[in-house]
Amino acid sequence: MGKTKKVGSTGRFGSRYGVGIRKRLLKIEPRQKNEDRKCPNCGALTVKRISKGVFHCRKCFHEFVGGAYLSQTLTGGIIRQMVSQKKFVPELISQLPKTREELSEGEGAAAEAAEKASGSNEGEVSPDGDK
Repeated sequence: MGKTKKVGSTGRFGSRYGVGIRKRLLKIEPRQKNEDRKCPNCGALTVKRISKGVFHCRKCFHEFVGGAYLSQTLTGGIIRQMVSQKKFVPELISQLPKTREELSEGEGAAAEAAEKASGSNEGEVSPDGDK
């Protein structure tokens, strides 16, 4: 059995930095090392992490941003897929619930339209002098 059964690659830190940070690093490191980083511009597997969230393709020299440790976050992947399918805007807007302001504006406009359609002359004086 190896010495680092529980601590894995964070065994190199010994007792430094605290347990929480070492456990967090233990979750991130394997994903960061084993990820196939494809360039979104040319598709080559030549992407290198420059700094937090900044990645650089060594083939086409394209720089792009992603997650702090991974070149593409889960949310970013979902958004990119939705944009490529071009079906997100009209459907999402129609599915959004209306706000109170939109509902009250809609009721006010509907009431005004109904009032005009019924021909109500509320507040106007007729030629006979009656209201």
